[in-house]
Amino acid sequence: MNALNDIEWRVAPEKIDYPDALAEMESRNAAVRAGDAQELVWLLEHPPLYTAGTSSDPAELLSQTFPVYETGRGGRHTYHGPGQRVGYIILDLKRRNADVRGFVHALEDWVIAALAEFGVAARAVDGRVGIWCDTPDGQEAKIGAIGIRIRKWVTMHGFSVNIDPDLNHFGGIIPCGISEFPVTSLAQLGIAATLQEFDEALQKTAGGFLKAIDRR
Repeated sequence: MNALNDIEWRVAPEKIDYPDALAEMESRNAAVRAGDAQELVWLLEHPPLYTAGTSSDPAELLSQTFPVYETGRGGRHTYHGPGQRVGYIILDLKRRNADVRGFVHALEDWVIAALAEFGVAARAVDGRVGIWCDTPDGQEAKIGAIGIRIRKWVTMHGFSVNIDPDLNHFGGIIPCGISEFPVTSLAQLGIAATLQEFDEALQKTAGGFLKAIDRR
């Protein structure tokens, strides 16, 4: 049985403006809470933009070349843009496992498992937000971001993973407030992967994620 059978798996064929994505997430969150809609895994791209989480510091926004959107998710400033896979996850933790920390760890592990499908030894690092790996020269770099919001035990927001974005665009912020480490991507690591191929890796590894957040 496919672990995703009861969850809508949606891949947006076009780039979605952030306000439209946020409105859709909020609407779907309310519908899931009311029992009127399926849970949702929504994979998409945004046009170039910055988002500011609830812990964001205005001093970490270095440029307003792209639009900046306030968002209710946790975390600080992030960049989204073409070549980056964004995953918005609308799941009802009340009917699964009502454990916020456990959900975040499971989400991290899911992204790490998907990256492993491409031979990337990614990891989470205590005290440092995001998904990390080593560049060919041995430097630690951030390849993915995690930021969630939970409203009455139904999740919103999720993750972003750099497949082949323009990494120069990250220069307009201090990503997640961490200035001492660079940002990387699968392309910069020498891995030629498409968004579709990464989506397939996410789908292949989703069973472990769902098992981790389901009630024991």
